[in-house]
This record gives sequence, structure tokens and C-alpha cells, in this order.
Amino acid sequence: MEAHLRDLRYFTAVAEELSFTKAATERLYISQPALSKQIRQLENLLRVTLFNRDHQRVTLTPAGEALLPRAKQLLELWDDTRRQVGEAAGEATLTVGFQTRIGRGLIPRVSAEMTRRLPGWRLLFRQIAWRDATAGLGRAEVDVAVAWLPVPDGGDLAWRVVATEDRWVALPAGHRLAGLAEVPFAELAAEPFIALPASAGALRRFWLAADERETPPTVAAEAETAEETFEAVASGLGVVLLSAGNAELYRREDVAVRPVTGLTPAEFAVVWRADDERPAIRVFVDALFRCLT
Repeated sequence: MEAHLRDLRYFTAVAEELSFTKAATERLYISQPALSKQIRQLENLLRVTLFNRDHQRVTLTPAGEALLPRAKQLLELWDDTRRQVGEAAGEATLTVGFQTRIGRGLIPRVSAEMTRRLPGWRLLFRQIAWRDATAGLGRAEVDVAVAWLPVPDGGDLAWRVVATEDRWVALPAGHRLAGLAEVPFAELAAEPFIALPASAGALRRFWLAADERETPPTVAAEAETAEETFEAVASGLGVVLLSAGNAELYRREDVAVRPVTGLTPAEFAVVWRADDERPAIRVFVDALFRCLT
């Protein structure tokens, strides 16, 4: 049995965070028991103990300290190798993560700009569930993401705001507030909300407006994707905040959308790994910014 790159990614996340809980929920978006099991399997394979564990803290053993720089080198080497092989085969691609529909006319315009500036490159798009607050960047599922802020601010990610949109609310079509032209947020404070998963962290708090209300929100249900969210709203389980642009993109007869007053706006951003210095990333970021501004 050989170690997998996934095992090294898991080990590196725990070694950098010195916390199984934080690595699992904020970096890898898996359960803590699953992460602990994978680390145990790696230790058994290497026949060493990589971490000292107690109730107060997690620290690296000498074996763990020896593995960490080598694990990082191997992961970096593999990422570079994968990119170079793809480019050599004429399949230079950027995989773009997203969690809600991108819309806004961006995909054709950005694709055309990429083709003009980087002939031979193409864009692939991958939808990422809400539970991953990094929109796929944390686990290297994507190269760049189009996402709503905030994203985890641990220094691993960089971003550029490309648009600012007011927050609206989606309500069941027959809701008591659906007849209003605008809905004051105070009218929504006691409503049950459809929330992002807990692992979404600060992003969940933002879309619950948790920092802009006097009492904690009532969460009626959690949803993994935008589609699940609107099905829950349409069924009458609760309401949800969304951006003005997404209010248009997700229009449906059984859901009413209205602007909300009394809330700060949402920020739409392009996000990438801070250490990814490939020119293609910069071209994509610039193209997206130009297309929206």
C-alpha cells in the first residue's frame, strides 16, 4: 500500500493548522473523524507517529517535522507537473469554481477575452457545494473561483472584488411580505431562514445577516446548493437573502424576490490561491474585472 497525494494534503493541512478540527472544517471540508482516520492510516503506513495529540493542543513529532517540507514539495511538484503535462498536450485549461450561477453575460465575454490573450487555453467550469467556503480552491479542485465574499482569510487566498450588489430576499410566493415593493430587514428578523451549511463559516453568517441583527437568526433548514435553497423557499420552509443579480438569475413563479433595506451590500469577487503566480490566473482575473467594470 502506497500513500496518496490526498494523504499528504490532509497531513499538510493539520500540520499547518495544528488542529484537526480547524483543518477538517476550514481547509478540507470533511468531518473530523474522517480526517483523523486518514492521518492514522498514513501513520500506520509510514510506521511513525506524526502528531502528538492531547486535549489541549496538537504538535508535530520529529517525524512530522521531517515530513512536512517534503510533503509540501511533493504537492507543489505534482501541481506543476499536472499543469505542464496539460500544456504540452495542448490542453491548457483553467478550471473555474462557482457556487451560484455566474450569469451576467460573463462566461462568453471572459472566454472570448481569454482566447484573444491566451490562444490555446480554455475554461472549464465546476459547481462547488456551499459547504466549501473556498469554492474548491482549498482542495485544489479548481484553479480560480468566482465567489461571494467573505472567503476564509488565512493568507492562502487572494481576491479582487469585481461587483457590488444589494441584498434581496427570496420568499414563498404567498408570503405576507411578498406584496411589498421593498422589505425592511427588521420585518425579516423573526422569519425562519434557509442557511448555508455550518462549514461555510463567515459566508453563512453574511447571508443570514448575523452581524446586522439584534437577535440570533432562526435556521429552519440548511442547503448545499442554490437550487436546494430555492426549493426550500418555494416549499415554505423559510426565506433567504440573495444578491440583486441572483434574484434575476433564479426567478421562478413559486418564489417572490424583493429588495431589502437596512443591509450592507454583497461583494462578488474573483478568488485564487495567493501562491499561484501563473500568468493565466492574472489574465483571467483582469478579464473578469474588465467585463464587469
